[in-house]
Amino acid sequence: MFYEPRIAGNTGSAIRTSAATGAALHLVEPLGFDLSEPKLRRAGLDYHDLAHVVVHPDLETALDALPTSRVLAFTTHATRRFTDVEYRDDDVLLFGPEPTGLPDDVLAHPRVTAQLRIPMLPSRRSLNLSNSAAVAAYEAWRQLGFPGAV
Repeated sequence: MFYEPRIAGNTGSAIRTSAATGAALHLVEPLGFDLSEPKLRRAGLDYHDLAHVVVHPDLETALDALPTSRVLAFTTHATRRFTDVEYRDDDVLLFGPEPTGLPDDVLAHPRVTAQLRIPMLPSRRSLNLSNSAAVAAYEAWRQLGFPGAV
């Protein structure tokens, strides 16, 4: 789930990851781009028809659509590593907008089960949004045994 993403290319790349893994991509408005933007289409290549993308008007609506899912928020401020979680097939991996990340009120939301970080070297601000989502999605999928993969 991308909370208020700003850069079309990152979301396009996430659409491609969604198509490759079978994971749904939930987008929480407002978006910083139009879904028909050429940069979004180019980054997602011809995978748009193979991906399951759902757009929600706000975070509450998005979370209401996934009432039994754990919400795992990814932030550079967390101390717990994303690899220290036993993922479930209905987990929501929540990522914030470029360049700010998730705001404090979202991190403190009662539905947020855990705050997780992807390790990196000191003095680095963050990974690219779509790269972070891909790293996390593939770890979750790996733990689940790559169901449906060849």
